[in-house]
Amino acid sequence: MGGGAVSTVVRTTAGRVRGRREAGLTVWRGVPYAAPPVGPLRFRAPQPPEPWEGVRDATTDGPLPPQPRTSTLTGAGLRTPMSEDCLTLTVARRTGGAERKPVMVFIYGGAFGIGGAIAGQYRGETLAAAGDVVFVGFNYRVSALGWLDLSAYGTPEEPVETNVGLRDQLAALAWVRDNIAAFGGDPDDVTLFGESAGATSVLTLLSIPAATGLFARAIAESPTIAAVHGSARSQGWAAELVEDLPGGAAALRTADAQELVAATTRLDLAVSDRQPAARVLGPVVDGDLVPGYPHEVLRRGEGLPLPLVIGTNADEGTLFQRMRGLRATPVRMDRLFDATAPDAKALVLAEYGRARRGKDLERFVTDLMFWAPAVEVAAGHATVAPVWMYRFDFAPPAMRAIGLGAAHGSELDHVMARPGGPTRRLATLLGWDREARALTGRMSGAWLAFARAGAPPAWWPPFDGERRRTLVFDREDRLEEDPRPEVRAAWRSWQPYG
Repeated sequence: MGGGAVSTVVRTTAGRVRGRREAGLTVWRGVPYAAPPVGPLRFRAPQPPEPWEGVRDATTDGPLPPQPRTSTLTGAGLRTPMSEDCLTLTVARRTGGAERKPVMVFIYGGAFGIGGAIAGQYRGETLAAAGDVVFVGFNYRVSALGWLDLSAYGTPEEPVETNVGLRDQLAALAWVRDNIAAFGGDPDDVTLFGESAGATSVLTLLSIPAATGLFARAIAESPTIAAVHGSARSQGWAAELVEDLPGGAAALRTADAQELVAATTRLDLAVSDRQPAARVLGPVVDGDLVPGYPHEVLRRGEGLPLPLVIGTNADEGTLFQRMRGLRATPVRMDRLFDATAPDAKALVLAEYGRARRGKDLERFVTDLMFWAPAVEVAAGHATVAPVWMYRFDFAPPAMRAIGLGAAHGSELDHVMARPGGPTRRLATLLGWDREARALTGRMSGAWLAFARAGAPPAWWPPFDGERRRTLVFDREDRLEEDPRPEVRAAWRSWQPYG
């Protein structure tokens, strides 16, 4: 056994857990980081787990949080276990190696309505094996159970708190701080990273005082501003949910979780039909836990002064143009600007062609939801901490042939050093295995270097508000200075917050 090996039995603050050896790793699954948020704890901040006697088995994944059972993105099929008792996590580390390893904590995506740490594309055991780090993935509450402001329906005896999904994330990070040393990790060397809604969560945590001291650096892969809302807006949507829910407000505490999930799905579709680019779920600017809009806080240089890697994919919009609720049309584009920033409408839309169709619409969605806000965050945060920016352009010919290109989430296999993931398998089938394998090495290597040393490799220079150097990951990587400056300048006139 290597000098840094730990036993499969580890003592946490709540009791001992037993993991198992898996292909050169030691892995613990289904470890509770909070008490089950059920009964009177529904819609409440997570509470510490109840201590247990003896040794708890930690060889089986915990259930997914309640969500639609037909989600192909997360593998949430009809037989996938789901439960409100979902606040568990996975810890994976190489057996042996360094005694105090850097820690990488991942937050999954899924528009705050789906997802889970056990979903295949979010597993990080391969990253732990490749980089001699401790990987932690955790569940947090999704859908209305975690991300809708229902506080108006609380009482002094049964309060309802805001941002309980975000509070889950804080609780998981606090668990890591208090327990990860027993698993061979360094609690002072934690890198927080996430994709899509997970990246939006990362930026939110980077913007709030409550996260101070819980991580040392951050990576945000494809964050979006479309999922952060003011309290008044979220409370208005909550009222619609309650009106649609059989049993009304009285059923919030007693309804089956799947009833709440179904009602939330109906609400999300209805809202997105009338308010383009709006998704009802996400962090709420409640003036308490989240005092301001995260993207605004960060672009003013007022976030936690921690190193940040941030980036987007070249073709984020292709996937969303295939989704009813997020698909851009000329009518929806007009509505969006008329409702949020009429003065910016002509300036921004001039960058997307008169016809506003096909690729123009895909570029519009990419820029609206991901690229333009990410550039603003990078420039603002670079005034208080080192920032590195990237764009992911790699797409095998088949991905381009079916119109997806370097789509949303297609970087995950490369980041997680996962050779068997779907985009890697596709590249292999098409004869692009050499390029895909090399890209995986470069990209996961950059993420691991950031986690180990606090900076990516020297060939990736930092971003600043003047040169705006961006590393483009592709078959052959390249650096671009201030990509698309005219488009970036046009989007600066749009202030969508509210």
